[in-house]
Amino acid sequence: MNKITLKSFLLQMLMVLLAMQLTNCGKRAIHPVEMEYTLRGLDDLTIQAYRGAHNFLRDCIQHEIPVKAHPRAKIDTILVDQTAGEVDIYLTAPFGYIPLRKSNVDRIYKKLATDLGKKFQNYKLKVYAGAFVIEDLIPNFYRKDVGNLDGARRSKPEKRGAPIVRNLNAGWQPAAGLYNRNIALWPSHGWYYEPQRQRWEWQRARIFQTVEDLLPMSFVIPYLIPMLENAGALVFQPRERDLQTNEVIVDNDWPDSLQQYLEFSTNDSIGWQTGKASGFAIGSPPYVEGANPFKSGSYRYLAASQQPSAEIQWIPRIPETGEYWISIAYQTLPQSVTDARYTVYHSGGKTEFLVNQQMGGGTWIYLGKFKFREGRHPEIGKVVLSNASSAEDGIITADAVRFGGGMGNVSRAGQISGRPRYMEGARYYMQFAGIPDTLVYNVTENPDGDYKDDYRGRGEWVNYLKGSPFGPNKQRTVEGLKIPIDLSLAFHTDAGATQNDTTIGTLMIYSVTDKDSNLVFPDGVSRLANRDFGDVMQTQIVSDLQTLYDPAWTRRFLWDARYSEAFRLNMPAVLLELLSHHNYQDMKYALDPRFRFDASRSIYKSMGRFLAIQNDQPFIVQPLPVTHFSAEFVENSGVKLSWQPASDPLEPTAEAAQYLVYTRIEDGGFDNGKLAEQPEFLVENLQDSLIYSFKITAVNDGGESFPSEILSVCRMGADAETVLIVNGFDRISGPATLEADNLRGFADFIDEGVPDKYDLNYIGSQFNFTAWSKWTNDESPGHGASHADFETKILPGNTFDFPYIHGQSIRAAGYSFISCSDEAVEDSLINIASYPAIDLIFGEEKTTDWPKPVREKQFQVFTPGLQQQLRRYLNGGGHLFLSGAHIGTDLYAGKGKKHKDEEYHPDVIFGKDVLKFYWRTNHAAKTGAVNSVDTMLFKDKIAFEYNAGYHPQIYKVEAPDALIPAAKEAFSIFRYSENNVSAGIAYAGDYRLVALGFPFETIVDTSHRNTMMAAILDFLLD
Repeated sequence: MNKITLKSFLLQMLMVLLAMQLTNCGKRAIHPVEMEYTLRGLDDLTIQAYRGAHNFLRDCIQHEIPVKAHPRAKIDTILVDQTAGEVDIYLTAPFGYIPLRKSNVDRIYKKLATDLGKKFQNYKLKVYAGAFVIEDLIPNFYRKDVGNLDGARRSKPEKRGAPIVRNLNAGWQPAAGLYNRNIALWPSHGWYYEPQRQRWEWQRARIFQTVEDLLPMSFVIPYLIPMLENAGALVFQPRERDLQTNEVIVDNDWPDSLQQYLEFSTNDSIGWQTGKASGFAIGSPPYVEGANPFKSGSYRYLAASQQPSAEIQWIPRIPETGEYWISIAYQTLPQSVTDARYTVYHSGGKTEFLVNQQMGGGTWIYLGKFKFREGRHPEIGKVVLSNASSAEDGIITADAVRFGGGMGNVSRAGQISGRPRYMEGARYYMQFAGIPDTLVYNVTENPDGDYKDDYRGRGEWVNYLKGSPFGPNKQRTVEGLKIPIDLSLAFHTDAGATQNDTTIGTLMIYSVTDKDSNLVFPDGVSRLANRDFGDVMQTQIVSDLQTLYDPAWTRRFLWDARYSEAFRLNMPAVLLELLSHHNYQDMKYALDPRFRFDASRSIYKSMGRFLAIQNDQPFIVQPLPVTHFSAEFVENSGVKLSWQPASDPLEPTAEAAQYLVYTRIEDGGFDNGKLAEQPEFLVENLQDSLIYSFKITAVNDGGESFPSEILSVCRMGADAETVLIVNGFDRISGPATLEADNLRGFADFIDEGVPDKYDLNYIGSQFNFTAWSKWTNDESPGHGASHADFETKILPGNTFDFPYIHGQSIRAAGYSFISCSDEAVEDSLINIASYPAIDLIFGEEKTTDWPKPVREKQFQVFTPGLQQQLRRYLNGGGHLFLSGAHIGTDLYAGKGKKHKDEEYHPDVIFGKDVLKFYWRTNHAAKTGAVNSVDTMLFKDKIAFEYNAGYHPQIYKVEAPDALIPAAKEAFSIFRYSENNVSAGIAYAGDYRLVALGFPFETIVDTSHRNTMMAAILDFLLD
């Protein structure tokens, strides 16, 4: 017999007496503490029930329950009702941390029946996880095939009005996507003020080249938000979404000689008037506690008219050419219209929007992102609001218009952050965006108030967006912004590390109770919808990642926990911990842009599937980007665009139905796109000497894909020869890894990787590689600790737009050009023999493995198919210019003779016999300085630099190749200035060829690029 304390003995006796008392009504109850003592005084049937349940749970722990939930999955209570023939097994809530489906629920009950034995074979069994019968924890999405959906957790039927923003020039409206759905989400924490240290700082540690305050943003901003918006949803964030650090605000309350606010009316007696309530005014930033810029000024209003009679123009003076998000402010009144017409004039044309002003008044509402030129250009740089409307008795309101994201301007203890606004925590953007402080983001009175207000305020902000009766928990009847938010996601990564090669994996947090322990939302919908949402999302993520990246990707549990970002929200919401930012293996995935795209796509798909079952609507997955893109001249000054759709092996519905073709002229912005029924499109009447650029998206009823690479063309007249540009630079990847003995980490000094267009979360190089090094504090976080010298910079990457840069120099040399993808060349979709010269772009292309080598490597520079095409082209009299940082490394490294009698590797033969160069080394230079050494191409010696450091417009080349001649007709034409190593060769034999060991597009100075291209083309085509 085990020893027990008096307290535990008395507790057990109390349980026995309770069980004996239940005998009178035919029930037996047992609350197990110590089996030996608790079972005393109970009949054999109840004892058997306990022992059977004990064996059942032990088996489930081995086969069903996540490892981390094992200690908490226990038997709580057993009720045996002999009269009714029922046995209820109450297990603790962690038993429900597993995803429950009909299959494993049936298996659980079958196992329980076996363990209880024959005496219970006719009893009705119920298994509870916490307060819920386990079959009730099967999400509706996984019940649809059997038809027993739980209506209590589905959305209430509603008559929804017009979306808050409608793009009238959008070429496609998804019929089975997320049109007119509103989603709130936020990526993690942010830069905040810490009063105890009297400084601004991150809320998490700098580790593995990033920080959690930025890492989820690298999923949300470039991938997840565009995917949701391409599906038709409107997305709201409590943090700034625009990475543009410039900001221009044009407002009626702020006369500014640099900006222009203009009002017009055709009726002199009825013009724009000042409203009675307050509106936005820039005031006097930085904003101190309690300051609300949306309570500091006024707004204007005018009666709507079916025949427009008035307008307002906001004309900015743009400080720097670039892309700027446009956000507008207005007021919501009882007579507000649903179709206020805004027109944005930008460098790609003009785009019209209808704004439903019956919601969203008194904060910033985003319209879209557009390219604007530096300076004031009213014809291509302004926003116009008309009083045109279909409403007969409506009111149109107008306030400020904002261009760009800007820098933080909220002051705490006399200090501003000094950081771009997108880096700051939600608490500061919410103040700038006019959100009420004491109801939402400024409710904590303690020394670390900003920290707690930041995470508490995010959920209350969503409640404020929706408003009564779903308003902030302090006052749910607050009118709020009346935006019908459908669901919310808090996107985080969390801590935890292993010393092996496994991932910490994906955790999902939800809450079935609210702040006041209610089990329903204010409209009566069951908060089990939160669990459904979390299960659907986690299942989608883990399934996709196990298929694409790691068959052993860890699915952690579905955790019902009272986190502010889970329980405060008055509509379906979850908190996602995608992976661990403290675990090296997880971060190998997180730093790879391919993984970010796929993980974000999983999240988007899960939202679509959850909302489809909630609202009894169809859901189709938007297509993947098209491939095999080419652009070739045709007669009558036209160009034919051709491409191929891409299939998604994970999603049979993600097939392209039609396509959108977007056009850019010179360095302007892209237009609004034109619809194409087939995977080809004819663009006619191109003007000579202008560069036209094109990108393609695929569309279906689920939405629009991400865009293709960008191809450019330019016709220089009938007599000009045409150069074919082939874009072979497709690579995006994470940084190189270092794994030796007890060293683990990311070695950007070897290879920084290639961002997908840009990288916003890179903060600096890792300097602690010791795997066993422990966390001490956030400034000494141990293994993975990283520098912070880059954390206010955006790293440029592969823009997929380099044919334009090459084309500019080809045009400057007097030649026409067209362009295509390397896939189109490999698969013989374009006749390269018809072009006298090819400019082959390889950038930082090189053979690249996946974070875990479970799939075939990507981005080989010279694939066998491309080698065959180039060999045939050159032997047929063609001429070739190629450049790239790894064109030699990828061909030669590790591919020499294995034994003296064996043949060279085919890649080595191709490099030597066809491309006429040998590879000497990678990392051939560090400074980027190059000078010419040959007079055949350059009569006068030239010196120039490619980008070998940080540059805001072009990616860094950290590892250029050294190439030397491999034939007697070949010769070096450039050398790296720092060491005199050969940086490029030319060949003048049966054909002509120029090969550079650094990417041409990274030459910083435009005049140097033009000089070099002219000399190269003259040499090739002489």
